[in-house]
Amino acid sequence: QVQLVESGGGLVQAGGSLRLSCAASGSIFSINFMRWYRQAPGKQRELVATITSGGTTNYADSVKGRFTISRDNVKNTVFLQMNSLRPEDTAVYYCYAFQTISGIGGHYWGLGTQVTVSS
Repeated sequence: QVQLVESGGGLVQAGGSLRLSCAASGSIFSINFMRWYRQAPGKQRELVATITSGGTTNYADSVKGRFTISRDNVKNTVFLQMNSLRPEDTAVYYCYAFQTISGIGGHYWGLGTQVTVSS
């Protein structure tokens, strides 16, 4: 089992920045990749950014050039640095981890952290 706890959300004005953190604990070995998703009111959850165990990163087109995903392997934490925030970035942001043990995949989610961007 993997436990994920997000932090760092809040209220910020358009053009501002926030850094989200996702602390992983439990059986964190063999995590293949971690992601940030977001879900705005009335909308489907969407993938924002991915970082693999090898350090490869990918981003949704809507956040490229503004958001950066990174990780601290010592602290078992993944970050999402969000710059040049826009009102449309307002959402609950969720951390996700995918782990493979003995060929069996496991999906883990945090409870989310609210990000609100005012215009």
